[in-house]
Formats: sequence, C-alpha cells, structure tokens
Amino acid sequence: MMTNKLTKRNNLLDQGVHLLMTQGYHATGVNEIAKAVNVPKGSFYSYFDSKEAFAAEAISHYIEPFIQLLKQHIERSPEDALAALKNYYAELIVAVAKNGYKGGCLLGNMMGEVGDTSELCNQALKSAVERYRLLQYKALLQAQTQGTVRQDRSAEMMANLLVNNWQGALLRMKIEQSVQPLEEFCETLLGDYFIVKET
Repeated sequence: MMTNKLTKRNNLLDQGVHLLMTQGYHATGVNEIAKAVNVPKGSFYSYFDSKEAFAAEAISHYIEPFIQLLKQHIERSPEDALAALKNYYAELIVAVAKNGYKGGCLLGNMMGEVGDTSELCNQALKSAVERYRLLQYKALLQAQTQGTVRQDRSAEMMANLLVNNWQGALLRMKIEQSVQPLEEFCETLLGDYFIVKET
C-alpha cells in the first residue's frame, strides 16, 4: 500500500515537472496534474498540501537526476575532474537537442515565474541551485589540485559562473532553437577561461 502511494506520488511529480516545464506554473492546474496520472483531484491533497507545496517538491524532484548524473561523471573520472564536467555538459547538450530545444531548465523557468513571489518555491530553488553548484565547486577545486584549472580565480567564483551562464545559455537556446549557445558556454568557460594556459 505504501509503495503504491509512493509510486502515485512520484508519478504526480513526474507529470508535474513535465507540465511546469511546458506550460509554466500559473497555466498548470491541480486538476490537470491529477487527471494526467488518473488520481482524483481530491486525492492530490493527500499527497501535497497545496499547488505551491507541490511545485516546491517538483523542483527538488527535477534537480535530483541532474545531480546524480553529475556525480556519476565525477566518480567515473576521478583523475580528471575538468573532463568530468566537460563530459557532463556534453551529455546534457545531446539530450537537449534530442528534445527539440523545448523546456529549457525548470529551475530557470520557475525563478523567472515565481522565484520572488512564492517563499516556498524560492527556498526550494535556492536549495536545488546550491546543491548543484556545490557539486561543481568541488569538481573545480579537484581540477585545480590536478593542475588542469587555473588557480588565480576561486573555484567558488567559477562554479557560480557555470551555474549562471548555463541558465542564460538555455534561455538563448530556447529562442534560437539551437545548441550553439550551450556549445559556446562549454568552449568559453570549460575549454578556455577556466583552463591553465601553457606558457
């Protein structure tokens, strides 16, 4: 019974992420989310206190696979953390192109739509971004000790650059319907600005 409830809850979150990505927070109704997974609207509230609480959990649900994928890349290349970051972003670019440049990033979309109006979503967004940023910060720190990433800039600042610039590149990708902004992001930061230059 508990497993079934958990499955339905995860299905609601999966469907919610999809609808929030494609329609946005304000255009997505509780009824639509519940209907998509054959759950009565009333039952929705046995899983989540409100639409706002649901959206906050959907944010955490959305970021988890990205964190796990990044961890896998880092664990796969412990001797070359910079290559791990490059490979991670290269995989994301392929996935985005396959998806037809749709959606972008739920975090960026929600930041723009409710980031400053919903305290609950704001906290969920901050937490998701920080977990994501921290993982990249640690990888950059590791790359600095491995001698592949410059040491005259802090890993903290470079991790912030990755998170901020990726969001901007995703927004441009959506309007240009091209992976070029994402490829430029990788080439400019991970392939040039961050690396140790030969003297």
